[in-house]
Amino acid sequence: MTAIAASVAEPALARAVPRTEGTLRQIARSKSGLAGLVIVVLIVGMSYLAPLFVDAHNPVDAQHRWEGPSAEHWLGTDHSGKDVLKQLVLGGRTIIYVGFAAAFITLFVAVVLGSLAAYFRGWLDSALLQLTDVVMTVPAVVLLAVVGAFFGLTTPSALALLLGLITWPVLMRSIRAQVMSLKEREFVEAARLQDLGSLRIIFVEIVPNMAGYILINFIIAVTNAMYALVGLYVLGLAPLAGANWGIMIHQAWTYGAIYLPEGTAFILAPVGAIALFQLGLVMLTRSLEEIFNPRLSRG
Repeated sequence: MTAIAASVAEPALARAVPRTEGTLRQIARSKSGLAGLVIVVLIVGMSYLAPLFVDAHNPVDAQHRWEGPSAEHWLGTDHSGKDVLKQLVLGGRTIIYVGFAAAFITLFVAVVLGSLAAYFRGWLDSALLQLTDVVMTVPAVVLLAVVGAFFGLTTPSALALLLGLITWPVLMRSIRAQVMSLKEREFVEAARLQDLGSLRIIFVEIVPNMAGYILINFIIAVTNAMYALVGLYVLGLAPLAGANWGIMIHQAWTYGAIYLPEGTAFILAPVGAIALFQLGLVMLTRSLEEIFNPRLSRG
């Protein structure tokens, strides 16, 4: 039996694991993928490096409320006379952080639970599927509103945790289906013959073979989390302290910027930044799908 396990294990070491070392090189060959990557990097870089170069002091100036673009204020001012451009440049960090953190939590929960459910099946699979049904039955917007109203979501980390724990069920079912397919492959059977242990087989042998699929879904999860967070801000269910793109949209709606020609920039600036960032993520996701699934590029 030992000899058989060893002979089967040798080809298992050469199993097809998605190559990620050449991903950046392949993205660079795709115009849309490269453009998406550049957009994402520039916006993330602007949001996190801007405080090093831009004075965060943005005082209230009631005498210059709702002014249009000028040499002093390139995007005009808001309802309190604050510079809109400063708010735009400095306001992306919280939105981006919560988006990526929530996506990581979503992905972690989905991968762990989906992999365990698919590999062990039985009562564990049934229980986890029932749990996903319960979470998916409650509308996400309603659940976000209730939790946001009754619990103090005072920090970005708390917002990320909330979004991550609400949005994992759909991805968990997809991961479960992927693992159920992969666990029938020869390299998994070889790992079982070597008695490597169930957890090692799942997270060392099977999960790495889903690297491309996981990466694509991570980017999609970032997009969904950012939209959900902006929705919380617009509804006033997230803390409105400080300044970020979501708070800017909430204030634009609250103070009637839509009815003022001078407030157009205050509305369009955060909406445009979020839309541009999402566009970059979508373009990057499409490029990654073509890299990890070559049949798409042929079609």
